[in-house]
Amino acid sequence: MANHSKLLLMSSSKAGQTDYLEHSKAWLREHFASASKVLFIPYAGVGLGDTAYTAKVAAALADLPFTLEGIESFSHPQQAVYEASAIMIGGGNTFQLLNRLYQHDLLKLIANKVAAGMPYAGWSAGANIAGLTIRTTNDMPIIEPPSFKALQLVPFQLNPHYSDYQAPGFHGETRDQRLAEFMLVDPATPVLAIKEGTALKVTGDTMQLLGPHPGYAFLAGDKLELAANSDCSNWLVAK
Repeated sequence: MANHSKLLLMSSSKAGQTDYLEHSKAWLREHFASASKVLFIPYAGVGLGDTAYTAKVAAALADLPFTLEGIESFSHPQQAVYEASAIMIGGGNTFQLLNRLYQHDLLKLIANKVAAGMPYAGWSAGANIAGLTIRTTNDMPIIEPPSFKALQLVPFQLNPHYSDYQAPGFHGETRDQRLAEFMLVDPATPVLAIKEGTALKVTGDTMQLLGPHPGYAFLAGDKLELAANSDCSNWLVAK
């Protein structure tokens, strides 16, 4: 069966000292070139209400050639997704996001729409849920979703905001140590870790790492570098 997926999975909403979503505008403009309206799902926001979150993103992307519509403005979330021609999901708390998607029974519907060719973009938590599960999120589990199973748009785990920096005098686990623990528990499932300011772009059976920084693939105890702007389509094949 042909793969029609069109995904833009961004690590973060900001890169360095740039303005909110500024670094992603060129990517989003190209990704949503065929869409006049994009459905935004703000469910990952905790301290910011849905309407305010949608307004914030709409203001940041006001110069792009599409209209942003928040799912909270629709009476029936399922109908909003069913009628959408493109979807964008923002960052925040991944557990909160996944729990609300389960509450509205949207996971299968979104996955089916993406499989049929609907463009999907997300950053941070919105990228994390494109993976198999949310077991490699960096977030605190402030709420318990019915399952950790996510959208499963790609055959691997994601770890956005990747960094293995350890501040002097800090004795908690580094990101690499946490991902090493995941590999010990589940050595057969790959984890793609992407740094802030980068993204994975999937078009059918091809995938490219966008942005100025390398990424990393963690699998079976190994850490493999993904060169900046390199083709990494091999990770779209289930291991």
